[in-house]
Amino acid sequence: MAEQRAGGRLTPPEWLTQGLRPQSAPVPWAAVVRAGIAMSAPLAVGFAVDEPTYGALVSMGALAGVIGDTADAYRMRLLNIAVPQLFGAIGVTLGTLAYGHGWLAVGVLTFVALVSGMISTIGAVASVSGLLLLLQAVVGAGLPMPDPWWTAPLLLTLGGLFVLVLTLIAWPLRGGVPERDAVADTYRAVAGLLEAAGRDTQTYDASRQAVTQALNTAYDLVLARRARDHGRRSPLVRLLAQLNVVVPLVESAPAAHLRGRPLPPEIPAAVRELADAVAQSRTGGVSELELHLPEPTSQSGRAVDHALRHAAAVVLSADPDAGTLDDRLGRPAALGARVRRATRNVLLSKASWRYGLRLALCIGLAQALVSLIAVPRSYWVALTVVFVLKPDFGSVFSRAVQRAFGTALGLVVAAAVLAELERGWWDVPVMLVLAALIPAFTAKGYAFQTAAITPVILLLSDILNHQGFGLVLPRLYDSLIGCAIALLAGYLLWPESWNTRVGARLADTVADTAGYVECAFGPPDPLGERQRQRLRRRLYRDLSVVRSEFQRALTEPPPTGPRAAAWWPLVVATERIVDATTAARVRINHGAQPPDEAEVADVAQELRELAAGLRTSDTLVEVRTDLPRDDESVLAPLRQEVAAARAVASPARPRG
Repeated sequence: MAEQRAGGRLTPPEWLTQGLRPQSAPVPWAAVVRAGIAMSAPLAVGFAVDEPTYGALVSMGALAGVIGDTADAYRMRLLNIAVPQLFGAIGVTLGTLAYGHGWLAVGVLTFVALVSGMISTIGAVASVSGLLLLLQAVVGAGLPMPDPWWTAPLLLTLGGLFVLVLTLIAWPLRGGVPERDAVADTYRAVAGLLEAAGRDTQTYDASRQAVTQALNTAYDLVLARRARDHGRRSPLVRLLAQLNVVVPLVESAPAAHLRGRPLPPEIPAAVRELADAVAQSRTGGVSELELHLPEPTSQSGRAVDHALRHAAAVVLSADPDAGTLDDRLGRPAALGARVRRATRNVLLSKASWRYGLRLALCIGLAQALVSLIAVPRSYWVALTVVFVLKPDFGSVFSRAVQRAFGTALGLVVAAAVLAELERGWWDVPVMLVLAALIPAFTAKGYAFQTAAITPVILLLSDILNHQGFGLVLPRLYDSLIGCAIALLAGYLLWPESWNTRVGARLADTVADTAGYVECAFGPPDPLGERQRQRLRRRLYRDLSVVRSEFQRALTEPPPTGPRAAAWWPLVVATERIVDATTAARVRINHGAQPPDEAEVADVAQELRELAAGLRTSDTLVEVRTDLPRDDESVLAPLRQEVAAARAVASPARPRG
């Protein structure tokens, strides 16, 4: 239902239009150049040797590589592009063999959809692999491919490998740079957090979220390589030490913020200087840096000063101390163990089977529909279902709306290209421009990515089947049919899609927070300290995931979207509870009186009762357990945050 605003104008609801606004993001110029070259060069070669069909297939494979080129580190790019190409080759082979066989093609694509959906739940690389497996199977079953059967898989794989080669050209010169930049960006984010400490709470919360994201990214990049790098003197080991010592600096920020006074500007300036040293791999003494640090006058100030001096010593040291080298999130297991664990999880997970069956049902319906009804170039219906039903890409409902909008926008461009230009050498510069827009528009949102991909696929499809301007309107109809199938069979028939219990996910995090409170005030031995830091990092990572899930739920139609909006303040309250716990621990480390065990137990019990209440209701519930009233305790700020969370979790009462 449209919302009425002042002045009598009707505007669509927020949850419907949120995904249609372009996001603010920098243009990835390197990816733009790679995409333009990777997809236009094969076409030029194809026209030069009088085999435009072969050139179009290589460009289509390059498109898959461009979509999968989302990582920063070169090793991760190798996995993100090369592994999915193998699955894409398998998919197009199965689709090509089933082409023109009617109900056999329906069965093959339904089975491929089941497998694709199940493996997509493993992780990021598996998700892209599952996407390409099904995507290429749909294309192979819907478009005539050249003989013999292995030609199409070979050409598509060649296109993906071409993107990989373009991506890895700079590896010998820039190896390790993405990891180093990620660690330096973490220091810069921490500088922003310390600058915001003691000031506006909203600004501080946003800075804390930026630090969490930066830490997650840096640890993911560094620990992914740490699994294969065991030398103590390698650059990677030094980066791990530099990343680990920024954690105490992050932990000191909540204590400084709760004090309510801004830190001296020399402190964030010194952290930014450390960030530059990390980015430039600079080593040397710390005397110059020490001259710029003011004398601390409080417990929180001493905590920041101690953490900053320790970070400076490690960052500027050529040989980090062994105590800074532990993996705060745990070193990744060996590849074989991870494969066995992932296989077991896929086969035994209810969520994996549920998503696989959901995707298989929609693909089966789409393929059966186009087998019973004459739909020209019908592969586009199933193709739309594939893109809309990706679970890790966002809300199915929102993606269906964005897909329809993006397709309509892309068809306007495609119509102009197909109507005004004849197939031939002009396709090369046109493809150069259109392909370059894909990474640029992808950063703006899914609707804009769809708008950029649509004319590219239509241009390549026209080179393969020579249908010309007649492709435009059928593609719009096919997209609308695919969106309708995804909404009906992939959304409305699955209650968890439109009746998500957002509180259940938050309840688990609140319960974990209770465990963190108990761990934070345990004995101050080194083993307990490492365990506490590891718990804190995992808890903030979980909170980041919860925040993403809630933001995704906000784009759902009622009742899910409004319900998520009602729970949103409790997400923020939980983050502040973790901050207050960390601040109390930091104060104790620098001279404050530790709390009584009974007081810690009462706070943890309060949080567990709150978590239990969240699990038993779809609406916000009230928890009335009283906490101690000793305002002199180091836990006083933590008790205030718990009380605030309890108030947020209370149902609204009518006035009067």
